[in-house]
Amino acid sequence: MSEQVIVVGGGVIGLTTALTLAERGLRVRVWSREAVTETTSAVAGALWWPYRIEPEAEAGAWALASLRVYERLADDPLGTGVRMVPGVHADTVLGNLGDWAREVSGLRQLAAGEVPGPYRVGLAARLPLIDMPVHLEWLRARFEAAGGVVERRAVTGFGEAAERARVVVDCAGLGARELVPDAGLRPVRGQLVLVENPGIEEWFTAADAASSDTTYFFPQPGRLILGGTAQEGDERLGADPATAAAIVARCARVRPEIAGARVLGHRVGLRPARSGGVRIEAERLPGGGRLVHNYGHGGAGVTVAWGCARSAADLATG
Repeated sequence: MSEQVIVVGGGVIGLTTALTLAERGLRVRVWSREAVTETTSAVAGALWWPYRIEPEAEAGAWALASLRVYERLADDPLGTGVRMVPGVHADTVLGNLGDWAREVSGLRQLAAGEVPGPYRVGLAARLPLIDMPVHLEWLRARFEAAGGVVERRAVTGFGEAAERARVVVDCAGLGARELVPDAGLRPVRGQLVLVENPGIEEWFTAADAASSDTTYFFPQPGRLILGGTAQEGDERLGADPATAAAIVARCARVRPEIAGARVLGHRVGLRPARSGGVRIEAERLPGGGRLVHNYGHGGAGVTVAWGCARSAADLATG
């Protein structure tokens, strides 16, 4: 076998897992159907926050492990794409969050008059905000510096990877629905609008887990990202003009200057949600190889990437 490990999937989960394995001294190759900057991960907002992810206890630990990494990476924002940025989570009560929230410094419950827009409850925080195209390129460069290889390659089954490597790591995201196969995987469509930033320096979110409509804006270099949607079972990849107009209108209710911002573009991504939550486990392949699964992160892949990578790497090397 020419490779010790092949990681299937080149998004943030796949690259972070591959990097973790490579820096443990393994020979690692990533097989990715799309270019790194064309994956679903490249579309993400991407604010660190455990959002719509299960199982809750494990997700909190994975998220905190990732938070500590992002806090360090924020020392080099131009290189890594990670910045620590203040903002507000509307409709969020500190006491309703999981145990993980006690480990996040600076979370503060806001008085009604401090919450922007038509909201009476909110939480202030200073959190990692990741410029995903920059971060994905940084992950790839660091992975390659550790001896890893990224290869554009569509995969029709894990058997072809198992012929080349003793360990195969499944970071295929929504693609695992057919590769595993796993009928519990479902797409959750997210649509974004990119506009010129009219001077907004803080992020904002108002995300009702029971609704397919969310409201958020994230100031990224050269643009303001507006969102969003969480449309379960919707696999449309084209941007819907009516949805885009509604997103702008919702964000403008919080910051009126957004209404007049020039539109730079639209983005759509399919989050890989899974019944039962994230799957990180190992199984034997015919011939004695090992298949490690690491998929089903929904809209929180960036938030838990490093914690999940370490758990998957432990299974791959144990």
